[in-house]
Amino acid sequence: MFSELKDKFSSVADRRIETLFDKTRVAIFCAETDGLFFDYSKTNIDLETLDKLFEIVKNTSVLDKRDAMFSGEKINVSENRAVLHTVLRKSSGQVFVDGEDVMPAVLETRTRIFNFAEAVRTGKIRGQGGVYTDVVNIGIGGSDLGPAMAYLALQPYVTGPKCHYVSNIDGAQIHDVLADLNPETTLIIVASKTFTTIETLTNAKTAFSWMSNIVSEPATQFVALSSAKEKTSEFGIPDNHLFGFEDWVGGRYSLWGPIGLSLVIAIGKEHFCDFLNGGFSMDDHFQNSKINKNLPIILALIGIWHAQIGGHTTRAVLPYEQRLSRLPAYLQQLEMESNGKGVGIEGEELLTTSGPIVWGEPGTNGQHAFYQLIHQGTHVVPCEFMIAKQSHESHLKHHHELLQANCLAQSQALMSGRNIAAARTMAASAGFVGKELERQAHQMVFQGNRPSTTLVYQKLTPFCLGQIIALYEHRVFVEGVILGINSFDQWGVELGKDLATKLSPVLAGREPATQYDLSTQNLITKLCSK
Repeated sequence: MFSELKDKFSSVADRRIETLFDKTRVAIFCAETDGLFFDYSKTNIDLETLDKLFEIVKNTSVLDKRDAMFSGEKINVSENRAVLHTVLRKSSGQVFVDGEDVMPAVLETRTRIFNFAEAVRTGKIRGQGGVYTDVVNIGIGGSDLGPAMAYLALQPYVTGPKCHYVSNIDGAQIHDVLADLNPETTLIIVASKTFTTIETLTNAKTAFSWMSNIVSEPATQFVALSSAKEKTSEFGIPDNHLFGFEDWVGGRYSLWGPIGLSLVIAIGKEHFCDFLNGGFSMDDHFQNSKINKNLPIILALIGIWHAQIGGHTTRAVLPYEQRLSRLPAYLQQLEMESNGKGVGIEGEELLTTSGPIVWGEPGTNGQHAFYQLIHQGTHVVPCEFMIAKQSHESHLKHHHELLQANCLAQSQALMSGRNIAAARTMAASAGFVGKELERQAHQMVFQGNRPSTTLVYQKLTPFCLGQIIALYEHRVFVEGVILGINSFDQWGVELGKDLATKLSPVLAGREPATQYDLSTQNLITKLCSK
């Protein structure tokens, strides 16, 4: 499928991106919807290539799979499940799974979440010591990355208790989080669909023990986000503090429902609805826009062009927005857990590379860390910049103008670079001559011709954040369909978890280590020695 495009990529590899710019390029190589503007003109994609990329969408099942997903068909074939996180952001309509309309249950749960959150915010539901001042969300993976990222992103809208997030089984994290909190005014949210996740349950039991030292009925200050009612009851959590969700919502797609409870408590019902509406707006765009102006499709095709066709196995997500500092980690899980597969949807070995390595940091911090490699290293790293037109700090407008200038400068520098002639001029102006001038000049050369895209948004609001998250969800979906893989299972997560469970009693000295390889036995000996 990609052979012709790979030939094209090779043939234009040395072509300068700047040479593609004519009077029409910036108008063609962009797309926008509902306040988002996406520019991809700084890529080495020409009109012929763009048409061939769109042909991939037409010749694969992207559009059919898209419609199947939204309609409730079981497109997660390895687990025989529908994929309906999109339903969590709908406010009306019907969606059927196994002949049953799931919307009434979704809306009922949402109402319960809103009512509970409002009661916490107003003090109607309170701790033993009074109104809740703090909320601790205990989860891992999608049960942590989503709400933790969104809580930080939406700080200007936080009017409720302070939220804290615990995920790592390392006792240092929960110790440090609980150290300064008052057990009598702290609400603990335990987020685990099956209520069996070892990291989450270990941390939850530690929090319960911490609270039990002060609070006479600690279970009343616990909430469960889970579908395992029997297990949450055994833990002692009251049924009216239980909020469940269906198996057609994957963990990394679950922020829109009960997993978002801490966020609802923090920002309130109205702003959370704006967040849902932002996601729904992107759903509508994805379903109804033409493919040549469809942001998720375009973003996916650019990813395919760079990774599978061009062989660039990594991409950097670079939000020039400090409050989006956890977004790269969130998108890292979304992309790498979804599309980090080596097997196709029918169990066959993939004939191409799967999802790329995704990483990043907010600007301008990253400029003083890893941009050296991005600009002058031997790896080409396609970059995805994000920048707001406006910040929330109007009294610090000069800060935001400098932030914008840095964002635009980086994408310009990646594309244009600096040639040897310009570098020689700089070295000469610094007083270097002869061989030393040549040596210094070559250090100042930037190859350039490195691709980037830029997403511009009006302001980081709940609505905008919803749009961005849904945009990347659908981008991952489109890439997965094109690659022929199931983006909605995660078997690669399971093996290490199983082995860790078996190793735990060995490290505790209750079982022998002889069943393990010599390296693992040696490490067990080192860890257990005094």
